[in-house]
Amino acid sequence: MAVFARGPVDLNTTGHYLHWGVIQISVANLVVILLMLLVFALAIALPFPRGGDRR
Repeated sequence: MAVFARGPVDLNTTGHYLHWGVIQISVANLVVILLMLLVFALAIALPFPRGGDRR
């Protein structure tokens, strides 16, 4: 039998869900959505790099 390294998350269990009335979302999906919104906000807020001398 092979010995496998354990990861930071046990994937052999059911996921954890959050409930808000009729809305149900898994914690993993909520984390992904929040990270995507963070990256989008940073892309809008941070200035584009400017080139050297433009003519």
